[in-house]
Amino acid sequence: MQKGNIGVTTENIFPVIKKFLYSDHEIFLREMISNAVDATQKLKTLAERGEFKGEMGDLTVRVSLDADKGTLTFSDRGIGMTAEEIDKYINQIAFSGVTDFLDKYKDNANAIIGHFGLGFYSSFMVSDKVEIVTRSYRDDAVAVKWSCDGSPSYEIEEVEKADRGSDIILHISDDCKEFLEKERIQSLLDKYCKFMAVPIAFGKKSEWKDGKMQDTEEDNIINDSEPMWTKAPSSLKDEDYKTFYRKLYPMQDEPLFWIHLNVDFPFNLTGILYFPKIKSNIELQRNKIQLYCNQVFVTDQVEGIVPEFLTLLHGVIDSPDIPLNVSRSYLQSDSNVKKISTYITKKVADRLSSIFKDDRKDYETKWDDLKIFIHYGMLSQEDFYDRAKDFSLMKDTEAKYFTYEEYRTLIKDNQTDKDGNLVYLYANNLEDQYAYIEAAKQKGYSVLLLDGELDVPMVSMLEQKFEKSRFTRVDADIIDRLIVKEDQKKTELTEEQTDNLSQAFRSQIPSMDKANFYVEVQSLGSEGQPVVITQSEYMRRMKDMSRYQSGMAFYGRMPDSYSMVLNSDHPLIQRVLDDEAAKCDEALKPIRAEIKGLEARLAVLRQEQAKKKPEEVTQEEKDDVSNTEKSVSEQKDKKSQVISDYAKGNEIIHQLIDLALLQNGMLKGPGLAAFLKRSVDLIK
Repeated sequence: MQKGNIGVTTENIFPVIKKFLYSDHEIFLREMISNAVDATQKLKTLAERGEFKGEMGDLTVRVSLDADKGTLTFSDRGIGMTAEEIDKYINQIAFSGVTDFLDKYKDNANAIIGHFGLGFYSSFMVSDKVEIVTRSYRDDAVAVKWSCDGSPSYEIEEVEKADRGSDIILHISDDCKEFLEKERIQSLLDKYCKFMAVPIAFGKKSEWKDGKMQDTEEDNIINDSEPMWTKAPSSLKDEDYKTFYRKLYPMQDEPLFWIHLNVDFPFNLTGILYFPKIKSNIELQRNKIQLYCNQVFVTDQVEGIVPEFLTLLHGVIDSPDIPLNVSRSYLQSDSNVKKISTYITKKVADRLSSIFKDDRKDYETKWDDLKIFIHYGMLSQEDFYDRAKDFSLMKDTEAKYFTYEEYRTLIKDNQTDKDGNLVYLYANNLEDQYAYIEAAKQKGYSVLLLDGELDVPMVSMLEQKFEKSRFTRVDADIIDRLIVKEDQKKTELTEEQTDNLSQAFRSQIPSMDKANFYVEVQSLGSEGQPVVITQSEYMRRMKDMSRYQSGMAFYGRMPDSYSMVLNSDHPLIQRVLDDEAAKCDEALKPIRAEIKGLEARLAVLRQEQAKKKPEEVTQEEKDDVSNTEKSVSEQKDKKSQVISDYAKGNEIIHQLIDLALLQNGMLKGPGLAAFLKRSVDLIK
């Protein structure tokens, strides 16, 4: 028997391994099976080179549990080890046998996955004691047993072992008993090992027999050793890709389409990326791409390799060239990562472009689901915008699709304002903005439908990209002011009439939480709507953008700002004007006269004071101005009260306000009930 100390520079490497080298204890299972697969792949390589002439036989890697003994065992029929190799590769931490092997057999050893000599020692994260019973493939080999209890001390002794290969026996520690549960091991095998390149068996398959589940004689193979991404795309059908997707994501809808990656220069990369259907919150869709290293699962945190916008994709990437740390759990900074990211971006763009060119009709049917990927990419990556602008589409309210250039050509003649700006009209809700959309169509305008999760920031970006262009929502203003082609026609009402009409309507607008209304009077033609509510494009967009940019949260807290535009040409507004004059004129005459006199006096007082230096104005003169201003304000309040009292009893004013609110989905609760009752009464 040989005894000795493991060659490490620290007194005890194992606490270091437990605490720092491995991010999660469950990683040990992946490392144990990876080592077994490595050993098996090495044997295959030697056989291919004619250096091993024996029978290969069954190469299945086996995982077995013995809860009574408290052991978890990993067995392979691979290359095995001699006592000298154990001393070199196990006792000398961080000296990898794989490195030597790759140097010697670099032409046909690509499937060997171990990069570091520390993988084996992850077993001590969950074990009080670890044993290796191994026999080399060499004809004259003697089987040996290595054991270590978690200290730097180890023992090696000769034992009997009929077959080549290795058994790694972990004596699970008391605080890790979860790894003696069949369900726990099965779940980890599914997570890390379901696509490893050598068959892996865990127990036997079971079937229902004699009223209970019973084990059969057939091995329970947990992995697919030839997954889809390792096969040539030409050998696969659409249904094969869909079946594989269902295997990866059992509860997901069918994907839109997929991209099969296969490159061997200047780095090795294979994989399949799927475009899923995203129903809502994009944040919930991340981390669905699985990263593998020679068919061994590494992580689903792929932000370092896949561009941010493509983390919305689902699928698999497999590359031996992605640099990993000793636990294979975290990506390290490396130029290869940047190259891979650039390659994937280009590959995705090329695939989208080819689908668009080859079958535009099919591409259009997928666009509503697809656009969130493309928009996210255009917003987050400048070079992707340049690639995608030719196959990014715009959809109008009649469900027709256009490229950016096609749509520009469509609207440039009719939707250019008097200053030469091209105006893109859009809606984000077909039902809520129906009347505004119809008004635009009657003018011969085209209206885009922008109802996607990222359309708000997209609009701001496109305004910067498109020359002399702006985007305006159809309810941002009255139709004649959305695209101003000539100077606006002025109302023929006097200033007095405009003020009185505005006050009458303003006084009757119901109070709403976080909403401010401004009333204005415009000449919109007798055929136009009597009352239209619009919302400032700038303020609404700032509030929308506050959801995406924390620095704009101030706008999110501001109340919504609306304009209520009264059409002075409409017969109903004329009726209100005439009725108001008839019923209020008598009461307003003395008030108007008083205001006129007070304002004349105020003008004289100010004129007199303007001739003096500030220090020459007496307190009495200042008080005179202040008292006159106060009197003017009181008389104006008196005038407003007369108009408000009149408006309170005018059913037409209330009906027109409620109709405008109803059109914008803003009439609810008691206000809606009152409107319905009033409408019935008016019909009687």
